[in-house]
Parts: sequence; structure tokens; C-alpha cells
Amino acid sequence: MIKVVIAEDHQSLIDGVQSFFNYNEEIEIIGTANNGQELLSVLKKRKPDVIIMDIRMPVMDGIEATKQLKEIYPTINVLAFTMFDQPNAIKKMLKAGATGYILKNSGLKIMLEAIRAVSEGKQYFDPNVLINLEKNKEEDALKKNTQKKGVLSRREKEILQLIIEGKTSAEIGETLFIAKTTVDKHRRNMMQKLRLTSQNDLLKYAMEKRMGFE
Repeated sequence: MIKVVIAEDHQSLIDGVQSFFNYNEEIEIIGTANNGQELLSVLKKRKPDVIIMDIRMPVMDGIEATKQLKEIYPTINVLAFTMFDQPNAIKKMLKAGATGYILKNSGLKIMLEAIRAVSEGKQYFDPNVLINLEKNKEEDALKKNTQKKGVLSRREKEILQLIIEGKTSAEIGETLFIAKTTVDKHRRNMMQKLRLTSQNDLLKYAMEKRMGFE
């Protein structure tokens, strides 16, 4: 059973999501909140696997709530849930610690797919999310910074692509016919080249590559 908490300032939307999952044997809604501050209070009593997080909420928005909760509860996975598909919003949620990003108008079936994925620590992005970075100055700066980093080898690029697809080191090893320890070594080499400090940073880098933040 995947335990879920919903953070959303529109109660009618919360009610609709709860109704959808009422008879779902795979998902259990164990709590709700109407803003980020209320969410942090809920998490003192209940520990979900996944939080469905609205970005724009009163008192404390979803970005700040995600930052704070990931510092306290790093194993809880956050699924951003919003009407906005702007690159800047996606980038901020990824940097805050979100594992997935879906749009409110995409339907509850997509939400179910996303919850399943992020509950396993895999990234998930709504297929309807549209990205346009050409006119985004902030992303241009990020692109220039990335170009200064070390160049990945062909094998490292293959492994990075499989990380983007959500595969574990063991699964990557089976796909490429190499040992898991070899995959782990390549991961460490990529982290060194890209000046990353943790496996979580490498996952975030891979997600940003997928979304076009290069």
C-alpha cells in the first residue's frame, strides 16, 4: 500500500482525488493539508511514501515546503501537482527535491502512474508538460555552466540515459551486460566530472537533462 498525503489549497480538488482513490487497494490517502505550513504539521504525525504537492499555496508555497520537508524527511518522495508547466517552476521544484511533476488538467490516471513511479524513487514527468528554454535567460546561464563541466564518455552517456529512464544500477548492468559494481564506478566518475556531491545530485542532473535543462 502506497501512503499518500495531499497538499493543495483547493479543498474541492482534494475531495476529488480522495474520491478517486477511495476504492483503490494500492493507494491510501493518510492526510491532507491546504498549505505548506499545515503540511509540515501533518508530517509530524503521519509519514507518507508520497506527497502530492501543489506549487502555489498560501502561507507557505510548495517549493519552500518541499525544501523544508526534504531536509527533515529525505526518504519522502514529492510529486509536484500544478497548473503550470513553465521551465522555471519545474526547475525550482526539482532543485527543492521533487521527484515528479504532473499537471492538474492531465487526469487522475496519470496521477496514479506518477504516484507508482515516485513511490519507488523514480522520476516521472507529465507527458503534457511543454518546455521552451530558448527565451529563458536563467536556463541559458545554467546551460553555460554545464558546458564548463567535464565531458562524459560514451559509456557514461549510455548509463546517464538509463538513469533518466529510472533504472537502478543492477538494471543498468543487466541492460549493458556489465557488472553492477562497474555501473557504480561509472556513477562515481560522472559525479566527479560533473562536480556533484551525491547520488541524489546525479539523479537531479539526469532529470534536468531529460527536461531540457542542459
